[in-house]
Amino acid sequence: MSTTPDKSNLLHCFQHWERYTPAAVYLTQPFPDGRVVDYTWREVGDQARRMASYLKSLNLPAGSNIGLLGKNSAHWIMADLAIWMAGHVTVPMYPTLNADGANYTIEHSGMRLLFLGKMDGVTDTWNDLQRGIPPQLPLVGMPLSPRKDVPQWLDIIKQHEPLQDFAERDVDALATIVYTSGSTGKPKGVMHSFRSMTAGLHGVAEMWGIGPDDRMLSYLPLAHVAERAAVESSSLYFGFRVYFADRLETFQQDLKRARPTLFFSVPRLWTKFYLAINEKLPPARQRILFAMPILGRLVKKKILAEMGLDHVRYALTGAAPLPSNIIEWYRRLGLELLEVYGMSENFGNSHACRPGEVRIGYVGSAAPGVSCRIAANGELEVKSPSQMLGYYKMPDKTAEDVTPDGYFRTGDRGELDDKGRLRITGRVKELFKTSKGKYVAPVPIENELSNHPKVEVVCVTGPTQPQPFALFMLSPDAQKDLQDGKVDRIALSKELETLLDQVNAQLEDHEHVDYAVVVKDQWTMENGFLTPTMKIKRNVLEERYLALADRWREQKSKVIWEQ
Repeated sequence: MSTTPDKSNLLHCFQHWERYTPAAVYLTQPFPDGRVVDYTWREVGDQARRMASYLKSLNLPAGSNIGLLGKNSAHWIMADLAIWMAGHVTVPMYPTLNADGANYTIEHSGMRLLFLGKMDGVTDTWNDLQRGIPPQLPLVGMPLSPRKDVPQWLDIIKQHEPLQDFAERDVDALATIVYTSGSTGKPKGVMHSFRSMTAGLHGVAEMWGIGPDDRMLSYLPLAHVAERAAVESSSLYFGFRVYFADRLETFQQDLKRARPTLFFSVPRLWTKFYLAINEKLPPARQRILFAMPILGRLVKKKILAEMGLDHVRYALTGAAPLPSNIIEWYRRLGLELLEVYGMSENFGNSHACRPGEVRIGYVGSAAPGVSCRIAANGELEVKSPSQMLGYYKMPDKTAEDVTPDGYFRTGDRGELDDKGRLRITGRVKELFKTSKGKYVAPVPIENELSNHPKVEVVCVTGPTQPQPFALFMLSPDAQKDLQDGKVDRIALSKELETLLDQVNAQLEDHEHVDYAVVVKDQWTMENGFLTPTMKIKRNVLEERYLALADRWREQKSKVIWEQ
């Protein structure tokens, strides 16, 4: 094998690092008992190859679909490698699925075996999800699995020798079926080849110059394309080290252990960091300190160190817009947030911001090798070298979503500036018509309303209503302050009324938000209101709240607190 890795296939990439940097640490896993275990490329290879031998011994049909369920862990990646080495296809499952969702994925994919990993039934949906696993489906319990009554990973690898030579996998062969988290309807099984899983990484190398000395923390769901591309595929391709987070309570400690040089997150977490620092060091005090040349630099460095981000070279944000004032705040700290945009159907390889070329509110320009265009109805269409093979068992849906000349219809409405940078203006199907017959695009309004420190998530809706209305989910900190009496509900209502007035002043009359409802429940992935990338599931929210709209409108209040 050449010292220059063959990067057409993630298995080839892995073999390269396993052979040429065997003693280098690849994966770092914290455990609930406080242990932190490092796995070298050699150790990862040994365990994955032994598990691949076990899979081969089962004599499953070539290319069988094998499930992978659990929170992010070192053994999640090892299991993925073992599935590929044995000649099979990985079907990742979200640890926040309900029983029906899990059963649908298992049955629709024709799953032959399921690897069950890190789940606890407290911070995930295991207690409900397990009811959706057919009793006849063979299971393998990975470390940290809730099931100890099934064959265990550590026992299996003691009983099997490493698979030395695994079958060559064609770059265009099916590698994985990723079931979309889906903000509407049944999940679709997005089929990706080995080629599509690496095609975007050539462009990443060109844009950002990533290499083996980089580090990342893995904590967003590996079952989602974003983390699979940004962390798993990238680490195999570039050979860098991956750290894992244990749980929410240890996240800051896990982040400081990793001191990542590359950090990918979603707006919700970037906002939490921002609010946490502002609580410790008020903005007015920050402005004074930042204005002092020497002291300002020290304070900024200390703030980044406090967040565990002082070594970050590239900070990426995606999945939803981030308010411009927060982006500017990070810039003042010396961290240029680079927005990225992609979809499950193109393995996240669509658009990205280049350093020094960021335009706030835009998700960057087309990645190398990607073409895009805006259709007559304003819909963004993308042709990517990472384009899916199609939807599993859904040829009609594949034909509907891919144009005859090979462009994927994203469902997003977009605009391009004179430099080819893309701005997402909403979803084509999210436009709704009020009872006055006027169309409203909710996303731009939501983006403006979410620019408030006490508002965590916003949904603007109102089909069948004369005017749109907004649903506000308060941040956990704001809810706690209300409960502790640190924040007065009347004063907060006035703040939110002012926010509505400010946003409405920028809108056309038919877009004016009539009132805002502060909802009493938290929207989470576990209860089905948010996708794994923390986007709102609009159809679920509307099903839950629209029936109450007439009663709320009759109250004639600007801010209503759900009872």
